[in-house]
Amino acid sequence: MAEPGRSVYVDEDQGSDAITSDGTEQKPYKTLLFAHIQYPPLPSNGPQYLTRKKEPGADQGPGVSEVQQQWVPATTTALKKATKLYDQHKKKQAKGDELALRGKQDAEKRQQILEEAKKLKIHQDPQLPKAVKIRLNEKDPGLIKLRSGKSEKDVDYSEGRGTRVRVTGRVHRFRSQKDVIFLTLQDGYGLLQCVLTGDLTKTYDAMTMTLETSLEIYGEMWEVPPKQHAPDDRELHADYYEVIGKAVGDKEAITTRAAPDADPQTLYDNRHLVLRGDHASSVMKVRAALLRAFRQTYEEITPSCLEVTPPCMVQTQVEGGATLFAFDYYGQKAYLTQSSQLYLETCLPSLGNVFCVAPSFRAEKSLTRRHLSEYTHIEAELDFITFDDLLAHLELVMCRVVELALADPKTAKLVLDLNEKFEVPERPFKRMKYAEAIDWLNEHDIKTAEGEAHKFGDDIAEAAERKMTDIINRPIFLTHFPTEIKAFYMRKDPQDPRVTESVDCLMPGVGEIVGGSMRMEDYAELMEAYERVRIDPTPYYWYTDQRKYGTSPHGGYGLGLERFLAWLCNRHTVRECSLYPRFTDRCTP
Repeated sequence: MAEPGRSVYVDEDQGSDAITSDGTEQKPYKTLLFAHIQYPPLPSNGPQYLTRKKEPGADQGPGVSEVQQQWVPATTTALKKATKLYDQHKKKQAKGDELALRGKQDAEKRQQILEEAKKLKIHQDPQLPKAVKIRLNEKDPGLIKLRSGKSEKDVDYSEGRGTRVRVTGRVHRFRSQKDVIFLTLQDGYGLLQCVLTGDLTKTYDAMTMTLETSLEIYGEMWEVPPKQHAPDDRELHADYYEVIGKAVGDKEAITTRAAPDADPQTLYDNRHLVLRGDHASSVMKVRAALLRAFRQTYEEITPSCLEVTPPCMVQTQVEGGATLFAFDYYGQKAYLTQSSQLYLETCLPSLGNVFCVAPSFRAEKSLTRRHLSEYTHIEAELDFITFDDLLAHLELVMCRVVELALADPKTAKLVLDLNEKFEVPERPFKRMKYAEAIDWLNEHDIKTAEGEAHKFGDDIAEAAERKMTDIINRPIFLTHFPTEIKAFYMRKDPQDPRVTESVDCLMPGVGEIVGGSMRMEDYAELMEAYERVRIDPTPYYWYTDQRKYGTSPHGGYGLGLERFLAWLCNRHTVRECSLYPRFTDRCTP
């Protein structure tokens, strides 16, 4: 674009380095560098760079602060600086052009290689031993023999051979080296490293391999060579494979859509992909182990608890009307259950102690890290007990569940991988009455959300409660809450009617994971409670009847599985502990 002798105008104040400028007096550039780029200097008779800028105009009369200079040739210093910057620009541009050219050449070369790879077809050798279909976690020595040592061939099935197997799974990890590809397959049951060599690495499918591609691989089982590492210290030396479903790559690759450092909302949108990751899948496996452990615990304790399945669609409230999800039920008003407690109480006379594992729903617009709108609620009701019996039962159940879960080596490894500092809680749990907690908070200068000292009757906020629990750093049974801040059905303490025989179990790092109480067994007292909280007792007739047909001292509790799991696995939020978490403004996917 160089034009000998052309005048190029640069106005530092009113010029522009946009493409619409042309360096004329009417459309000047803003910088000398841009002028050099558009009109490079020549050895002789090159462009003349004319500049101007505003300068103070104190002598121009009242109200005039600046005057416009006339166009003058750029100074030697300014030209020297611009030339230096222009030289740097040329080098950078040349390097960019070189990289672009090299990239284009590499892309063309790779495309040629891929086109050649499409011509290569691999076939299964019918002379090889019949393959045994196995899951990736199969370790039965009667079914699988691992080959060890060295061989001139990667796969030869000679004397002392390993078992030839057929496995299916998805590519969880892979790396390529010269003439060899290492794949780690995952099938939900285990992991298996597979080694591809020879022509198996030269096919189009091998050269375009992506994470999560589903494969069927045939090959010989080997021990991992000394000083090498692989899941379960074994690997499959492949002799044939087929692609079942190729996963997308590039911008749609799973590592892009579900990147660990992505925005949390993006990860929730892509929860179906996040679940394929090591941490998320491990948490779900521990969750399943906990559910098994709870059911086993309830069956083996004395007296045992029978599992029942209460309804989720109800017409009564348990924890207050403000957190009810309402819906139309054939023209009647109904709700999603907040708790199955009332129904469990009706089972006691004929079924004995009972429990359930069911979803509960709270329309609570809370975005704290321990709240969900839908969560798995493990609830139990116990008949003919005292408050001390209830606390002893709770302590036994929680500790036994942890004991059973960690007794399984697989689950124990998952827990310690997620929470390497986990320690089994010591019994007995610390007992602390609500009034004592108020004193403790004030002694440690932990204020309310309003910055005031705590007083009897306050509903201790989550932050203060969690801070106290973390400082004490052991499980706490926080008991005897004031009547005014607890549910209407909780029995008052005969020794102090101001408080209820109630309990919250607090765990370090999470806070409350269990809430329970003794229930009112007296008919008159329950009717007074309905009136106190302004609840019409009519829809509760079936619940009230329990006090008319052979009442008894009884109590129960509800445990949030996601909170228990967050404590066990050291998860920052209970949202990580739900398969597809539901919370304020989140109901997808």
